[in-house]
Amino acid sequence: MLLRIFTEPQMGATYDDLLAVARRTEETGFDAFFRSDHYLTMGGNGLPGPTDAWVTLAGLARETSRIRLGTLMTAGTFRLPGPLAISVAQVDQMSGGRVEFGLGSGWFEAEHTAYGIPFPSLGERFDRYEEQLAVVTGLWNTPTGETFDFEGQHYRLSDSPALPKPVQEGGIPVLVGGKGRKRTPRLAARYASEFNVPFMPADDNARLFAGVREACEQAGRDAASMVYSSALVLCVGKDEAEIARRAAAVGREVDELRQQGVAGTPAEAVDVLGRYAEAGAERVYLQVLDLSDLDHLDLVASEVLPQLG
Repeated sequence: MLLRIFTEPQMGATYDDLLAVARRTEETGFDAFFRSDHYLTMGGNGLPGPTDAWVTLAGLARETSRIRLGTLMTAGTFRLPGPLAISVAQVDQMSGGRVEFGLGSGWFEAEHTAYGIPFPSLGERFDRYEEQLAVVTGLWNTPTGETFDFEGQHYRLSDSPALPKPVQEGGIPVLVGGKGRKRTPRLAARYASEFNVPFMPADDNARLFAGVREACEQAGRDAASMVYSSALVLCVGKDEAEIARRAAAVGREVDELRQQGVAGTPAEAVDVLGRYAEAGAERVYLQVLDLSDLDHLDLVASEVLPQLG
């Protein structure tokens, strides 16, 4: 199982804060640094304010050298698919081919109204999301020298040169995630390299993974070609006092975190991760909410990572 660090910068972080976490992620042996894509805090004052996901990742592309970089998830409501494909391909070039692209439909209405971003109905957002996946992957997969056309209900492209191209072999991995039982598995089977389940018990992960495997089979795709992953909040400490301190720092209760995340002592964390591995998770995104606590990453890297094989 691979462990990846996942941050929520909208809760309050500068680029320098994120750079410090990304560098520690790389130094201590984690596989990747991912971030959310939000423009409004979900608690507290959010100072100093939001940072843009792909601006951040472009900077980190030049200031790291090994770790994978990506989003859980880029909000489809924030950007047009053509320019988004250009931005992500450029960051892939800037990183030497280390980018992974999580795309979602967008869900947090308040951040849209706060920054003047249209927020269609759920049905329309999902329809747009499906077209966005088709456009972005279509642009990247069009052979150099050929053009790309797309005629959808919401997006139309004509005679696009479909440039620039990603640089990594096999193209940029696309992540689709969520809890939906019908459209989401179908879209994952068609467009995604990885399917992610956010913040759900291990049994639910197993059920949702099974749904995606079934969708792959129905689409004529080898279900084993999909990577299956989970996202879980992280709160690990050497003892109960340190666990409690870390929980309090992010405004959470220890008991709740033990029930819903990778929380407790390092030994407890290994046990939790083992349950998710049994459910089928090949990667886990550890949601780190206190970005100033780099010792948290050090502890997990030294006492949990080596136990995962």
